[in-house]
Amino acid sequence: MRIVISAQSGQPIYEQIKKQIISQIAAGDLPPDSALPSIRYTAKELGVGIITVKRAYDDLCAEGWCYSLQGKGVFVSPQKDTAERKFMAELEEKLKNLADYAAASGVGIDKLIQILKQLKGE
Repeated sequence: MRIVISAQSGQPIYEQIKKQIISQIAAGDLPPDSALPSIRYTAKELGVGIITVKRAYDDLCAEGWCYSLQGKGVFVSPQKDTAERKFMAELEEKLKNLADYAAASGVGIDKLIQILKQLKGE
């Protein structure tokens, strides 16, 4: 599992951790029933507090992305298709907002796609 924290993102660290784990689950990089690294290990690796990682893991469990087994750890939920649908719904909502913003700014869909490709490095 790879997580990169950015102080300049403007998002709370626990949200950054959570979103990156969700992205890895949706991409299939974290398969169903696979264990996430321990809270202590993740906190140490990222240089953040244990409570920060715990909040991210708790949110993931509360939202159905993961489940917790007392004394064993946190695992990716086996309902990957449900998680994937949820991720796609969130992505579609964000893209709709972006498209609306671009249209209001006079940026056409072709230009928006071009910008996305440039950001992706294609």
